[in-house]
Amino acid sequence: MTHRFRGSRRPAETPSSQLALDFGSRDSGLGTRDSVAECESRVPSPESRLPSPDPSAFHGRLRALGLIGIDRVRLTRNRTVMVSFSDGELRVHEGYLDAPEDVLRAVVRFVCGRTRAERKRAREAILAYQIARPSASRRRERSRPEDAPLVAQLERFHAHYNRVYFGGRLRTLPIRLSARMRTRLGHYTAASPTGEPAEIVIGRDHIRRHGWEEALHTLLHEMVHQWQDESGHLIDHGATFRTKAREVGITPSARRHVTPRRQRQAAPPAPAAHTIGLRAAREE
Repeated sequence: MTHRFRGSRRPAETPSSQLALDFGSRDSGLGTRDSVAECESRVPSPESRLPSPDPSAFHGRLRALGLIGIDRVRLTRNRTVMVSFSDGELRVHEGYLDAPEDVLRAVVRFVCGRTRAERKRAREAILAYQIARPSASRRRERSRPEDAPLVAQLERFHAHYNRVYFGGRLRTLPIRLSARMRTRLGHYTAASPTGEPAEIVIGRDHIRRHGWEEALHTLLHEMVHQWQDESGHLIDHGATFRTKAREVGITPSARRHVTPRRQRQAAPPAPAAHTIGLRAAREE
């Protein structure tokens, strides 16, 4: 996602990195993903198993495997982020406490790897390891009957943009609307090891307040994240995102000011199938 660090050299300075919802998938997400490497399923030795969620002991275990540049480890139960690090802190889902040594070494390589290829291989090994399924899945909003025409329109544009900007290589995936978003305009969520599928979510109020043109900008923004995920890149707003965003013609940033329709002279109509939105937004 095998180069190793030697001596006391610290990892190259990198922005905050995370494996956000970028986990094993299905056709529309990552379930049968060809790029996911098979993880050797051997039983870990007794010393690699921790009797309790002890971040200090887990930190020590990772340091013994070569982890450097990390001052503290925090164990999480986040359903959407398995591994992330920034500012000297490594956050790891507690489901990896009992992972075999090769998976823990992959965590170390993900943090300390000096090349994109090395970190990509580490990422694949981490995501190939299936953590224990939680007793309950994240509750999702119920679909509203009146959303069906809007979702169908978004699905048509997803297929259109896929052909125009991504060569038809992106997978078809569920798209839904959400009433929970206040400042976020949309998000892409990759499939998780707990069985939750990949999806794109667009704020219902975003369409109501800003109109179809802006909603389609957001859709294309999230499709760039889908492209990152399916191409084996980190899902973030770093250099890879910015390069691809410029390539498809959207704003290369996580945030963008969006003007409500009522403040415009005329509200934009629902676009025809040939219209290409070029101004993406994720958050106001």
